[in-house]
Amino acid sequence: MDFTNSLYTITNRDDNSIKILLTNKEHPIFSAHFPEFPILPGFLQIDIAQELFNIKIKKIKKTKFLSIIKPNDQIIFSQIKNKIIITTQEKKKISEIIYE
Repeated sequence: MDFTNSLYTITNRDDNSIKILLTNKEHPIFSAHFPEFPILPGFLQIDIAQELFNIKIKKIKKTKFLSIIKPNDQIIFSQIKNKIIITTQEKKKISEIIYE
């Protein structure tokens, strides 16, 4: 099942980072993951990173989820070697994924 289908739109891309805009709370993921308080599940942050950077994460060495991601949020995925950092537009760190 493709959970990320129509979940986000790429709004900007440069060498190391990609900015996306999440869809609204009507998306099936948000209506299933806490209908009264919809947030983006951690596993989908990883799936989106794989799609955006065209990588295959075989093993997660360390993951930090520091803030929630809500429908309609604009977030930035950055890749530095085997690390994905997700931030807000204001550069506040949301998540960090270290992988093999």
